[in-house]
Amino acid sequence: MSDELGRTMVDAHPDPADPDERIVEAALRPKQLSELVGQERVREQLSLILDGAKRRGRVPDHVLLSGSPGLGKTTLAMIIAAELNAPLRISSGPAIQHAGDLAALLTQLSEGEVLFLDEIHRMSRPAEEMLYLAMEDFRVDVIVGKGPGATAIPLDLAPFTLVGATTRAGLLPGPLRDRFGFTGHLEFYSAAELERILVRSAGLLDVHLTVEGAAEIAGRSRGTPRIANRLLRRVRDFAEVKADGIVTKQVASAALAVYEVDAQGLDRLDRGVLEALVKRFGGGPVGLTTIAIAVGEEPETVEEVAEPFLFRAGLIARTPRGRIATAAGWRHLGLTPPVGSLGAVAGQQGPVAAASISLFDVDDPDVEQALSD
Repeated sequence: MSDELGRTMVDAHPDPADPDERIVEAALRPKQLSELVGQERVREQLSLILDGAKRRGRVPDHVLLSGSPGLGKTTLAMIIAAELNAPLRISSGPAIQHAGDLAALLTQLSEGEVLFLDEIHRMSRPAEEMLYLAMEDFRVDVIVGKGPGATAIPLDLAPFTLVGATTRAGLLPGPLRDRFGFTGHLEFYSAAELERILVRSAGLLDVHLTVEGAAEIAGRSRGTPRIANRLLRRVRDFAEVKADGIVTKQVASAALAVYEVDAQGLDRLDRGVLEALVKRFGGGPVGLTTIAIAVGEEPETVEEVAEPFLFRAGLIARTPRGRIATAAGWRHLGLTPPVGSLGAVAGQQGPVAAASISLFDVDDPDVEQALSD
C-alpha cells in the first residue's frame, strides 16, 4: 500500500502534452547550472548554497522557487538534484490533500534525496502543518487512533532537501515560507537570452535556425523559455512542410501568423480581450465579467491566462472601476488613442480612465450580475 502511494506521488503532476512532447521538453532542459541561460543572480546564489553543502557533507537548505509559469522552476529542481548527485522525487501540492499522504511520501525518502513539490501553495492545511516539523527536525508525528485514546507516534526521517515551486508566493503561509533557507524569484527572460535558448534548442532538435529567425521567435515568446521552445517546434513543422526546412525570419513570421501569434506575442485570446475592450467598450473602464462574456470565456480564464501578459506589456491597466485600454493598447490594434487616454501624455489620465460613472462599473454588483445572467 505504501509503495503504491509513493509511486502515485511521484507521478502526481499531470502534463497535458502527449508523451512525445514531454520527451522533447525533457530533452531541451539544461542538466547543470553551467548550462542554464539567464537567471544569473539565482544561479550564482544556488551555486554557493550547493557547493557549500557539498563541502560540509550535509544536505543543503530547503529551496523555494517562485515566478510565472514556464520560467524554469522544475528545471532548476532537476538541476539541484543533478548537482548534488541525488535522486529526485516529484509531486505537487494538489496531490497532497491529507497529512497521511505527505507522511507516506516523506517516509519513503532516502538520505540526501531531493523532494520537489510543484504548486506548493495549493497543499492542504493539515499537510502544511506536518511539513513544518519535517522541514525543521526531519521528523513527523503520525496520529494513531481517535478521541482520548489517540496516540502520536514520532517517525524520524532521512535528511532531505525540499524544493518548493509556486506561481503565487503570497498565498504561502508565513510559517512555511520562513522555513525555506533560500528563496529565489525567477524573472522573465530578455530577448537576447531567449535567442540563446532557441539556438541551443535548435541544435538539440536538429533544426536549421538562422539568427534572424531566432530573433523573430524570441520577440514573440513573452519572455518565457517554455513558450519559446513551443513556438520553435511549431515553426519547425511549418518550415518542413511549407518551406525548405530552414527557419528564417520570413518563415518564422509566416508560421506564427498561421498560429495567430502576433509581433508582440499576443495570441487569439489576448487579442480578443484587447479588441473587446477597445472596439466594443471604447477603451473602458469595463468589469472582468463583462469582458469574459464579450470574448466567450470564463472570467477565471481571462484573469489568469490573458490579463497577466496584457498588464505586463502595458496594453491594459486595472483601475478601481474596471479594466481600461492604454494608449499602447490602442496603437497595438492600429488605432489612434483618444486624447487623454492612459499613456498618451505622461502623468495624465483622460476622461476614459478617470470617468466617475461607467455603465460597466466593476464595483457595481447589480450591473455585473445582470450581464452574467
